[in-house]
Amino acid sequence: MESYTIESNKKKSRLPARLDFAQSATGLILGLFIWMHLLFDGSIIFGKTAFGFVSGMLELSFLSDTGHGFPIAVFFAVTVISILFISHALLGMRKFPNSYKQHRIMADQVIMTGHTETKLWYIQAITGFIMFFAGSVHLYTMFANPGSIDPYLSADRVVSGNMWFLYLVLLVCVVLHGNIGLYRLCMKWGWFSGKDARTSRLKLQMLRNRIIIFYLAVGVLGILAFSIIGIGHRDKAGERYIGQATSVEIPQGLEKTPYIAESNE
Repeated sequence: MESYTIESNKKKSRLPARLDFAQSATGLILGLFIWMHLLFDGSIIFGKTAFGFVSGMLELSFLSDTGHGFPIAVFFAVTVISILFISHALLGMRKFPNSYKQHRIMADQVIMTGHTETKLWYIQAITGFIMFFAGSVHLYTMFANPGSIDPYLSADRVVSGNMWFLYLVLLVCVVLHGNIGLYRLCMKWGWFSGKDARTSRLKLQMLRNRIIIFYLAVGVLGILAFSIIGIGHRDKAGERYIGQATSVEIPQGLEKTPYIAESNE
């Protein structure tokens, strides 16, 4: 009885709950970031000028006298996202199988029970594992070249740099992992639950599926657009895109004036 009294009087640790909250918070921020990131990248569908405008805004070109922007802004953004990405991955590893045996047990249970929510969690676990490596490569590329968000340079990475397959795999994993995660956050914390829990769940499931299809379509079309530009720009790989905003206006009357070299005689 004495030992039982001692055990029952022990305070339960709040650390697991705090870690769980931190995982949810970082996942929410990253999920919303992915929505915006894919839309920014998808602007290439509307042409090089549209993507050049978006990339210029991300580099704060409207604050620059030259209009070239500040690549340090991209570097800072990548740093923040990398910290959130690594933190979220470490927090998620607490619930990830740490051996092949545990993985097989979990996979068998998913197949045996056929529970939809368990399947979604399993998809998140697999895509999260792939993202840890594929996403790290992408973040490192942005770290090393923060000023390379450019229609031609981005297209060169896809085609000349042979990154198209990595981006395609990363796209599928990010869209599935992020949107399933946002859906599960709504279920977990009771967001948008409404009066009828069953009806709310069905609506959220339908919204989740439509968002997944939408972002997969935007991402695939974006990669296709970059591929077309990259193939056409293969002979000039490494050359930056010069938009209409950076062209130099020639004063009227000087268009045909020949250049005369000064003589030293």
